[in-house]
Amino acid sequence: MTKPKAIVIGAGFTGVATAHDLALRGVDVTVVERGPLANGTSGRTHGLLHSGSRYAVNDKESAEECIQENMILRKIVPEAIEPNGGLFVGINESDLAYGEAFIEGNEACNIPIRELTKKEALELEPNLNPNLLAAFWVPDGTFDPLRLAMAFAATAQSNGAKFYLYTEVLELIQDGQGNVKGVRVLDRMTDKRTELYADVVVNATGAWAGQIAENVGAQVPVKPTPGVMVAYGKRLTHRVVNRLNKPGDGDIILPQRRMMVVGTTSYEVEDLDYVPVIEEQVDLMLTRGSELIPGLKEAPQRGAYTATRPLIGAGSSGRSIARTFKFFDHKESDGVDGLVTITGGKATTLRLMGEKTADVVVKKLGMDTPGRTAEVRLISYRYFVENQGRP
Repeated sequence: MTKPKAIVIGAGFTGVATAHDLALRGVDVTVVERGPLANGTSGRTHGLLHSGSRYAVNDKESAEECIQENMILRKIVPEAIEPNGGLFVGINESDLAYGEAFIEGNEACNIPIRELTKKEALELEPNLNPNLLAAFWVPDGTFDPLRLAMAFAATAQSNGAKFYLYTEVLELIQDGQGNVKGVRVLDRMTDKRTELYADVVVNATGAWAGQIAENVGAQVPVKPTPGVMVAYGKRLTHRVVNRLNKPGDGDIILPQRRMMVVGTTSYEVEDLDYVPVIEEQVDLMLTRGSELIPGLKEAPQRGAYTATRPLIGAGSSGRSIARTFKFFDHKESDGVDGLVTITGGKATTLRLMGEKTADVVVKKLGMDTPGRTAEVRLISYRYFVENQGRP
């Protein structure tokens, strides 16, 4: 019996998680990506496994998604996770004033937190600002972005998914009624053009989702919002350190192997394929980061980079838009069948995003196979390397 077919555009976190879920449900999946795995935003994340505490005050939906998926990822892909925990630290009166709302928000979202004394916080992390006024432990963690993406891709591939990397979508192919039935692609390694056909095409291109949808006159209200991150060549803490206040610039510091990464900012650009690193924002990361960890001033800068968040919704700025994800069936929203879009969200919620996308796709395919990705442990990311991610 011929399997129903789906094409997933994009091999970032959302794309590989969707491919994994669909392949596990028995769909014939093909993933096309114009670069390597995790080529866009997913490969430029700071690697924070969110507990949800950052969003518990003003974005409870995102907070609840994060704590749920945090615990699932620890179980299904432990080799990509450092379950080191995190701290929210207050260093001025504004931070202290935020503390009450922080406690209430985390309780409302069922996120376990623990208030620490100054002495306890400094015993855990001696390089914290010695003048700190408040501290809370939270179940944050860190992850290796590439290994996380590769583990999902490897498991999808082991279940039959095909990956075409360095393969750029030139246009969506439509039938006589304007519905999407495939993609016309360019193999950037061989300069060969070809066509791929499927029953459903999934647009999982993140910040680029609006550009893909516009190809057939469909709309996705994505607001690409880049941010700058800076890596320093010395590991000064074992745990993630967050500023105890509403989300702002340079208020997250996390250890990645032997480095510390400080992020991030929030601004807008016109060209998604050229996002400049703004020097003033690099300086700001050091200024803000050293307020929490003074030793950063003595650490050598290893690099500065940007990632573009695919935020969804109407807000006056990137900071005011919710971090949850949105799904679009373009048959319902634009009268174009055969195309669905998933965008928004966080790296921490990649599995959930893949599951919700697969739920809709299999329904469109006439299937009723339930998802199982919350229970299925992923195979080693090395499988994808050994098979070079090729069909």
